[in-house]
Amino acid sequence: MTVRLAPSILAADFSRLADEVAKVEAAGADLIHLDVMDGHFVPNLTLGTPVVAAIRRCTALPLDVHLMITNPDDYLETFVRAGASVISVHVEVTPHLHRTVGRIRELGARAGVAINPATPVAVLAEVAAVIDVVIIMSVNPGFTGQAFIPGTLNKVAECRALLASRGSTAAIEVDGGVDRTNAAALVHAGASILVAGAAVFHAPDCAEAMRDLRRVAEGR
Repeated sequence: MTVRLAPSILAADFSRLADEVAKVEAAGADLIHLDVMDGHFVPNLTLGTPVVAAIRRCTALPLDVHLMITNPDDYLETFVRAGASVISVHVEVTPHLHRTVGRIRELGARAGVAINPATPVAVLAEVAAVIDVVIIMSVNPGFTGQAFIPGTLNKVAECRALLASRGSTAAIEVDGGVDRTNAAALVHAGASILVAGAAVFHAPDCAEAMRDLRRVAEGR
């Protein structure tokens, strides 16, 4: 399986963000993952559209924007204008999920749905056929550097089976605590996009960490 790596800038050095993005792009990143948190849905406050727009100006890579916010519908157009290639919303705060997914696609971005560790995969059944990405959170969202929840492996496999049963080609993306110790197992379970923050940006050699993670994930 082809594995795509999405370094999460939440773990990057924000004082030199353009350099950090350039570094992972040169190391073979496939997407840049941006965690947008509002301090309400999750207990942290991170970045908004100005940072997304700034990163859009310094890379040609797709921007994978993960909205961990309440009322995401109010901000979809703003984030697409800022340069988001993919927008994922959380099922836990999106009461009209089918409509939200449709709106993201109307705006020209790919649509994703994210689920927290305690949220069952079954909630995706009615939108599986119309989404491009499922983000499975492998930590409780809010902060970088958290420990991976082992039960995520079974959840990824369950998600893959559900998507197949609905004829969906959506990619499964795993976000939280991903590193070389669990990357291969996640891919074997059905994940094809791995979000890595601390494992990449906190490593002594960011480029080598990226190469090593890809080697492990692809079983080379």
